[in-house]
Parts: sequence; structure tokens; C-alpha cells
Amino acid sequence: MSAFDLGPAILFCPADRPERFAKALERADAVILDLEDAVSSSGKTAARGAVIESELDPDRVIVRVNAPGTEAFVSDLATLSQTDYRTVMVAKAESAKSLKAIDRRFRIVPLCETARGVAAAEKLAGHAQVIALMWGAEDLVASLGGTSSRKPNGRYRDVARVARSRVLLAAGAHGKAAIDAVHLDIHDTKRLAIEAADAAASGFSATACIHPGQVAVIRDAYRPQPAAVSWARSVLATAAYERGVFTFEGRMVDEPVLRHARALLRRADA
Repeated sequence: MSAFDLGPAILFCPADRPERFAKALERADAVILDLEDAVSSSGKTAARGAVIESELDPDRVIVRVNAPGTEAFVSDLATLSQTDYRTVMVAKAESAKSLKAIDRRFRIVPLCETARGVAAAEKLAGHAQVIALMWGAEDLVASLGGTSSRKPNGRYRDVARVARSRVLLAAGAHGKAAIDAVHLDIHDTKRLAIEAADAAASGFSATACIHPGQVAVIRDAYRPQPAAVSWARSVLATAAYERGVFTFEGRMVDEPVLRHARALLRRADA
């Protein structure tokens, strides 16, 4: 895996629950073995042992490690060196300098989930080993002294929307992928579908999730509708014999629109 091409639905799995590893990977496009928030301080040593002993497809596994500057971060990196897993998600990443501790063999996914992390998103995206950026809403709001990333109607507050956009733009500016944040309300599949569809249309490469039941919702949201695929094929076929800007089905078509069509077909093929 030279770049981020795992698929749209990436499932978090606590690293201290090895009995779930294989099933999680079976149900999702990729799995994030979580050594950070999903594991208590007392359980981290056992979780690291479980990661070392696991035998999953390394090309479909990301390991989330603890924040740089902590003792747990150092121990997590030592753990990874004893495995075949080579993609590491760095929790609470806040500077490109902090990534220097990670061996060059590893691909990095910084998780921008604090105010400092979001502010440093562009520099993080420019790091040579970084293949994608992810953002996180709850830790971000907590870092600001807030209490909730969402309004009572379930929609993100403006500060979360700004962070989401900033991380996406930073990743795109450096040709890197962007991963959308998890949806914590497992039963709110309607809002998840809306946000995943928006993520796909906006340019995110994937959406992370915390429950297997969210995988199908995300996949469906990222999969272009048949009508959209038909339009994309038709407009690209028409462009083959048109010169410059032209009108198609009552809409002006220029190169940006054709790029949208090509992106739709790439998603459909994936």
C-alpha cells in the first residue's frame, strides 16, 4: 500500500480485545487497532501484547498509538517494531516535529483532534511519511474547554465544521487523503448516512466508525447512485468529441465538471 487506498469504511477496534480483531477486519475495509482511548492505562501492556501476537493482513491494518511526548507513545512504537504493521495513526498529533520519532519504515496518519493539531494540519500533511490526515470532534472541543461537538439536533457545531474543512483542505493541498471523524451515536444511522455522503462528495477518502453496523451505511453513502454514474459516463463520452466548454443536459460543462465525473467513476469502480 503506497498510498491511502483502503476503502471508505474503517473500523476502530480496541487493542485489548484480540477476539474481535479478525471479525472487525472481515466486516470493514480496514481496521484501526486502538492502543489509545479505547484501552485503559492498566490494560495497555496486555493490549500491546495482543497486537504483537495478532496475524492480520498488514496492508489493511492501522494501529493508533498514544500521543507523542508520552511514555505510552514510546512503548507503542516499540510494539509496532515487533509486528508487520506499518501504518500508524498518531493520536493528538500537534506538530510535524513530533513525528520524527517514528521510523521511516512507517506510513503515518496524524489525528488532528486538538486545537493545536488542527492549526498544524497543513504542516502535518506536508510530512513525507504522512499518507492521510484524520480529524476528531470530541477531543477537539474538549481541548477548547467545550462540552459538545454537536447541537441538540445532531448537527456539528460551527467549530467542528471549521476543523473538518481545514483538515480536508490541508490534506488535499499536499495530495494526501482525508478521513472523516467517527459518529458516536451508533443508532443514528440517518445522520451517519447524511454525513458520510457529504464526506464523499466533499473529497474525503474514508469515514472511520466504531461499530460494525455502521460499515454498510458508510459504504452505501460513498457508493455513487446509478443515475450519477450514468451521467458521469455520458458527459465524459460527450466531452470526447466536444471542444472546450459545452452544454450537457442543460448544464454548462467545463474541465472542473469533468473532473467531478471522473472522481464519481473512480468511486464507482472502487
